[in-house]
Amino acid sequence: MKHIFLNLKRFDIPKEYGGVNAIAPVEQWGSFIVRNTQEALKAYKGRDTEFVMFFPEAHVLNAVGALCEDSPVKVGCQGVFRQDTAIGGNFGAFTSSRTANAAKALGCSCVLIGHCEERRDKAGILEAGGGDPSAVNRILNQEIREAVRAGLNVLYCIGETFEEQPRWQEVLKEQLDEGLKDTDRTKVTIAYEPVWAIGPGKTPPDSDYIGKIGAFVKETTGGMDVVYGGGLKQDNAAMVAAVPDMDGGLIALTRFSGEIGFYPNEYLEIVRLYLDGGERRETKGSKRSDL
Repeated sequence: MKHIFLNLKRFDIPKEYGGVNAIAPVEQWGSFIVRNTQEALKAYKGRDTEFVMFFPEAHVLNAVGALCEDSPVKVGCQGVFRQDTAIGGNFGAFTSSRTANAAKALGCSCVLIGHCEERRDKAGILEAGGGDPSAVNRILNQEIREAVRAGLNVLYCIGETFEEQPRWQEVLKEQLDEGLKDTDRTKVTIAYEPVWAIGPGKTPPDSDYIGKIGAFVKETTGGMDVVYGGGLKQDNAAMVAAVPDMDGGLIALTRFSGEIGFYPNEYLEIVRLYLDGGERRETKGSKRSDL
């Protein structure tokens, strides 16, 4: 299966408040994105591809409400708490924390866990309290287990920083081993984020590096699906599609200059470029096998 994930971060914030939202009023933003993508995505029915969109929580209800019958879009949220409600147990005393059961009740079917921005936040909290930053992977493991218990599928992000790159195998293996411990791996997809290459002026990894990471993840996890989480874009979609050990990608911003932001029509173009690139790769592979 191929996976096209969309992390909408906080792209809902209007420009007058320092955000990038220029596509719809805040109260219509979630439904606008779903309505302006789902019909076009139906064209890929039968291509064994899932389309998951991770919304900030405030927009989940509008996004779910905009889903049409047989919509190919799956709505997800951006993280869940490491504890949850239970019949006969805690009834919901989790002020400020979104639990997996809350996400499920809102209509989510998926959740994004371990994104580099979440990892950085948790590491900062632990360091400020004099704690062990390596505990981040164990906290994320608790989140994954709660998400799966609630019936959510998980996109689990891993990745190494610039300082960690010389020992990338050790870092990624620890993130995988600790994060996936005692979880149902059939409910989890891995996203690789090259944290060292994310940001203005930095050089993104080439296809060889991405392929090397994909092969390492599959070998370490026993063949779990892994997607490129460093930003699937128009200018790299065909390249990522041609990497044999990558099963999809994670999209965020669609426009990086001028009126930067997320635009549904540009998202659809990235999807087209990626899936068309993958189809060409499979066609070439079939031709070679016939020789």
